[in-house]
Amino acid sequence: MPNSNAKIRCNHRSGQEVGRRELVSRSLLSAQHCLEEQDFGTAYAHYLLVLNLAPELKASVKETFQYTLFKWAEELDSLSRIQDLFNCYEQALELYPNDEVICNSMGEHLFRMGFRDEAAGYFRKAVKLNPDFADAKENFYRVANWLVERWHFIMLNDAKRNLTYLKAIENAVHSGCKSVLDIGTGTGILSMFAKKAGASSVYACELSKTMYELARDVVAANNMEKEIKLLHLKSLDIEIPKHIPKRVSLVVTETVDAGLFGEGIVESLIHAWEHLLLQPK
Repeated sequence: MPNSNAKIRCNHRSGQEVGRRELVSRSLLSAQHCLEEQDFGTAYAHYLLVLNLAPELKASVKETFQYTLFKWAEELDSLSRIQDLFNCYEQALELYPNDEVICNSMGEHLFRMGFRDEAAGYFRKAVKLNPDFADAKENFYRVANWLVERWHFIMLNDAKRNLTYLKAIENAVHSGCKSVLDIGTGTGILSMFAKKAGASSVYACELSKTMYELARDVVAANNMEKEIKLLHLKSLDIEIPKHIPKRVSLVVTETVDAGLFGEGIVESLIHAWEHLLLQPK
């Protein structure tokens, strides 16, 4: 009797496998037919079914799936079905999470719609996945020109200004300010100054997604990613102890251009003084 039950289960599994293969085969034929008819939405749905039923086919259908996705996304874009477009890309990236071509295409759609920070994230991921991907590199540099203000480069090359900040931070840390919050960290330079000066705890917040990612790269390149806590937040949204464990003893910032109106630097400093900075006794 046990052998009979095992045989029944084996036959059942075999039947399921045959059924799966038949469904996959029919769906592939249907997808190809839909492509010939330029019915990209239905073709895309068939490919989703195929890839979910037969993940082993990912490599063999990858290019055709990409083509179908991009053509269907164009139609959705022309129909202003933006949420459906994003849903399709999310589904595609679940299937191909490390596909630089899909990441780059997603970034292009986001950029055209005005979501530049989000677009930069996808372009950056595409370049990291394939540093030789020329289209992604060009797109990333293009969006970076929109997002990274030119004054960042001027400040980073202003040796006198940076030395003044460094000495001021060193004086504050050596006088007892051991916990530091850097508001609008940008490239992370002031946070690194504070850590090198001997601060025990350094926190940095940055509202721009692109600058936040850049700061992460810069901090990591200087081997300080475990010593400086970066927050992708507006300073007004920082909460204790959710984001930082307790009030800090020093706040630093160099948000002194027109961008201060976006961050609201006066409000940020008042907020830091009242809620995030230790009060003098």
